[in-house]
Amino acid sequence: MSTTRKSVQKKGLEVICGSMFSGKTKLLIKKIKHFQDNNCNVKVFKPAIDIRYGSEKIVSHDKSEICAIPIKKSEDIITESKSSDIVAIDEAQFFNKDIIEVCKNLSEKKLVIIAGLDMDYLGNGFGPMPRLIKIANQTIKLHAKCDVCGEKACHTYRKSTDDTKILLGEKDNYLALCKKCFNKNMKKDV
Repeated sequence: MSTTRKSVQKKGLEVICGSMFSGKTKLLIKKIKHFQDNNCNVKVFKPAIDIRYGSEKIVSHDKSEICAIPIKKSEDIITESKSSDIVAIDEAQFFNKDIIEVCKNLSEKKLVIIAGLDMDYLGNGFGPMPRLIKIANQTIKLHAKCDVCGEKACHTYRKSTDDTKILLGEKDNYLALCKKCFNKNMKKDV
């Protein structure tokens, strides 16, 4: 069996989005492993500020994990990914707007797969994600199960009153809620 590296013919931008606990990182890791199993050179990146499970790996809520390069400036992804066939980026919502041009440029030459929250805890577009979704060749919208009623959840609700735009956390700080339960809880908070 040959272990030579396969060249990936596919190029473009794929976006995996949804609320917290919807399986975005799990799907991203699955795609990364698929390409690695097919001898593709995949470079995996994450924002340096996301240190929830360590600084050099991405980890899904079901504890699947893979090594990743922490990035402070979006432009560094271009330099770090020169030798790769595929670029994978987790938690894209935490990057500044420069990630949009980085993804556009890279996707002209190779496959770029990103995962991130499409909406913040207030239900607004989160960082560069709305624009990335607009320019994507493919978008996969995942849903969690509503922590209140069990319906399909598309919102991330922050349990605390901290109004900082970025607040890293898990189930201790956030719930996945359907639109009805999200709107109901937001009215209580006002």
